Amino acid sequence: MATTVATPAKLPSRNPRTSARTWRLPRTAGEVLVLIVLIVFGIATLVPFYVLITAALRSSAEAVPANMWDFPWNTSADGFAQAWGLLHANLLNSFLVVVPATALSSIVGAFNGYVFSKLKFRGSNLIFTLVLIGMFIPYQSVLIPLVRFLAAIGLYGTIPGLILTHFVYGISIATLIFRNYYAALPKELIEAAQLDGAGVLQVFFRVVLPLSVPGFIVTALFQFTSQWNDFLFGLVVVPDPAMQVATVALNNMSGSLTVDWNVVMAGALIIALPTLLLYLLLSRFFVRGLLSGSVK
Repeated sequence: MATTVATPAKLPSRNPRTSARTWRLPRTAGEVLVLIVLIVFGIATLVPFYVLITAALRSSAEAVPANMWDFPWNTSADGFAQAWGLLHANLLNSFLVVVPATALSSIVGAFNGYVFSKLKFRGSNLIFTLVLIGMFIPYQSVLIPLVRFLAAIGLYGTIPGLILTHFVYGISIATLIFRNYYAALPKELIEAAQLDGAGVLQVFFRVVLPLSVPGFIVTALFQFTSQWNDFLFGLVVVPDPAMQVATVALNNMSGSLTVDWNVVMAGALIIALPTLLLYLLLSRFFVRGLLSGSVK
């Protein structure tokens, strides 16, 4: 008696061209309305960048408010050269402040997030709430005690004093980000390391920290952007113009009687370039890190 062997049915081949998302024109009135609204908002968002770039590419004589909307047919790089000459030292000061402050607050926030998410103890929720309160304290309300404290420890008017300020203010948001990120990590990883005899610090540095790259990217982008764009702390903590950060130096470029708009606009573009490049390079990791732990 002959036996027949059933052959498995072939799965339909997947054509990458047909499986990819296809773009189509809007068909309904609602889709057309949404498209129009998005175009209007997109143009409104790009208009300031147009004025910024065109003004930076003009000469000093042409960079006047009356010509801001005209296209610069005769471009000039004098504004960028002058702005770089005035800001390059202050840009270095900004990097000297932002990089260590971002790194320190991210590391401390990572450890805090690990403790609050995986090591439950009495009063942990209360302490976590108190840590988060630091996010909502206005900068203006702490200026006087901040200056008195930095002067008492000998750091007022110095770059280390500004690093300490940004480091302390960045702990709250870093703790919140890492707590939400570590909430999605399986408890079995922590328990397995503890069964092998690892302590709290060993579990954090050997197990948790290597899995924290997306969380560090999100935290670093938040911290770097807020600290790089800070003006108030940079102005109050470091009054010496030679040691001030780039945002304060950019404000000092505007004269009391006349303003070289091409130089100011070029300086604004130069200062915005580091954060822009950072987001372009790390955007996909940034979105991945934001979504980590969202389901949890």
